[in-house]
Amino acid sequence: MIEPSFTLSEEKKDDKYARLVITPLVAGYGHTMGTALRRVLLTSLPGAAVTSVKIAGVKHQFSTLKGMREDVLDFLLNLKKARFIYEGEKPAKASLLVSKAGEVKARDISVPAGVEVANPELVLANLSKGAKLDVSLEIESGVGYTDATEQEQEEIGLIPLDASFSPVQRVNYRVEETRVGRVTNYDKLILEVWTDGTLSPKDAVTKAAEVLVSYFDQVVNPRKVKKKGKEESVRDSLGPVGALSVEEISLPTRVANALARAGYETVAKLAAASREDLSQVRNLGEKSIDTVREALREKGVEVKDA
Repeated sequence: MIEPSFTLSEEKKDDKYARLVITPLVAGYGHTMGTALRRVLLTSLPGAAVTSVKIAGVKHQFSTLKGMREDVLDFLLNLKKARFIYEGEKPAKASLLVSKAGEVKARDISVPAGVEVANPELVLANLSKGAKLDVSLEIESGVGYTDATEQEQEEIGLIPLDASFSPVQRVNYRVEETRVGRVTNYDKLILEVWTDGTLSPKDAVTKAAEVLVSYFDQVVNPRKVKKKGKEESVRDSLGPVGALSVEEISLPTRVANALARAGYETVAKLAAASREDLSQVRNLGEKSIDTVREALREKGVEVKDA
């Protein structure tokens, strides 16, 4: 068994960039570690982002707001660039209320305890005299990327946003030969990491290594995997279609309202329900159940009548 014996050092660094060197590595391990770390750094580290917005006086993202130089779509694109330090499990409510002329910056966002704006000087919008910007925001912690279409829209005027949670913006690596004594075929792994400032590059590499260790530990010391519930498994298999509301699948208003009141607000919840489950819904008869099942089939959702 090859025992690892190497050091990790920082050759250059600032708040958002670092060049890290891992050496000496046994021949071949430079690329092995470099590829694994790069992939995890870019896809698997947790971060926080705005996931939904509600703007007073605005019903959808293609609107304009009187007195704001940017249209609403440009404002939302700027808001996506705002970075936050937040590790809570539940969504955090924040607000942005500005009624004076000039630049609106990320520092103007009022956040609750436990949430910090990482790039306060980011310009979000420009207001003219007499204009007012009143925004409610929801900030969530997560991993990877979430598409706005995957979010359930629960109220009129609520605009879901695409969210990139990853604190790592870019990673490069290269492998050079190095020597240990007379042996010249050892590897030197050079990692360049850029982050958004919510996490230092070195800490990002450490966390990425911890993720890899946890996965390999499941191979060495396997733990029993908890099975997913029926609804969760169905939701995962349906993808974006599962997030559609019952109002979006061409059901009669009466039927859609009855389902929503009974807790079947989305396609995923409907698909996980049996015919017997639906028969318990108040004001939903056999003919209505057939209508629901047919609407699901038209969306490509396989249903069981049992």
